[in-house]
Amino acid sequence: MKYFALAARRAGLVLGAAWGAASLLAAPAAAQAFAKGADVGWLQQMEATGYVFYNEKGVAQDCFSILKAQGINSIRLRVFVNPSDDKASGHCSPAEVVVMAKRAHDLGFRVMIDFHYSDTWADPGKQAKPAAWASHPFAQLLADVYDHTFSTMTMLKASGVTPEWVQVGNEIPGGMLWPEGSTKNFAQLAQLITKGYDAVKAVSPTSKVIVHLDRGNDNAMYRSFFDNLTSNGGKFDVIGMSYYPYWLKQDYTASIANLRANLLDMVSRYPGKQVVVAEVGGDYTAVQNTYGLLVATQQAVRAVPQGKGLGVFYWEPEGAKSWSGYQLSAWGDEGKPSPALKAFLATAKAKPIKPQPIKKAK
Repeated sequence: MKYFALAARRAGLVLGAAWGAASLLAAPAAAQAFAKGADVGWLQQMEATGYVFYNEKGVAQDCFSILKAQGINSIRLRVFVNPSDDKASGHCSPAEVVVMAKRAHDLGFRVMIDFHYSDTWADPGKQAKPAAWASHPFAQLLADVYDHTFSTMTMLKASGVTPEWVQVGNEIPGGMLWPEGSTKNFAQLAQLITKGYDAVKAVSPTSKVIVHLDRGNDNAMYRSFFDNLTSNGGKFDVIGMSYYPYWLKQDYTASIANLRANLLDMVSRYPGKQVVVAEVGGDYTAVQNTYGLLVATQQAVRAVPQGKGLGVFYWEPEGAKSWSGYQLSAWGDEGKPSPALKAFLATAKAKPIKPQPIKKAK
């Protein structure tokens, strides 16, 4: 979910005693197999436009170093086909993504690549074909998906980057590349997803292919989608979920049990598949609540048996509202990371947090 113009009433919140050092235990080395991730698709442009990142001590520092200090071990990057140069809704071309992926890889981060198959944002409300593909018949769209995926993966490989995970489509409960790839044409959607899958595996057999939907708490939607995908022969390795209680206009405590149940149901219903929360985020002004959300979400994914819960990724934690207009970053107005990100360092159980009312956008 990518919304830039939402303005919410700011509320200053004080961290409770649960923030004591005793509750923030460093994760053991063995736990590093669990992905604690950040989608940082805006980072390249933030730096290019002069945004300065500060660590907790107020010292200017590389954003990746700041994120690593918060426990982040994995980086997610989106890919647009032929994007504009719009500061917030463009860039993320294959060439730009390769630069950022190599930078992350060289700093020791694991990498997830997210193909939108569009020139700009693709999400549940919009899955527009790239302009260059707009008039292509379905057979050509299949080739387009394969070629774009294969080319980008090949560029990554040439730079020394092997993504651990690759998304074929971004938040696609209604399908992608509309109208041909709509869920109204599920057989065609399955073919498009499989073309992306095959292209990924042709270059990088070890990369796990993710199919990603929103509303990770909505089990009925997931069952319907993945029943259809599997019955139509669609190929994938991992079920990716977004989880944003803010956009559901409820506190996370009202839906976290449903997320947990859905995670468990997916690995049970589809043998051999794994799950990941590919996007999560909370109001940057509700620091304590967002901390609780992040701890609870990680606990839910870690509870998936046999290590089939792969990890949790915060969507654009560094995307400060002063730069992006995005309410759900995890960065303060002073340019420092939100203490909520320390949830990625915490191993102790989150203490009960009183639910906070969801603020309505103006």
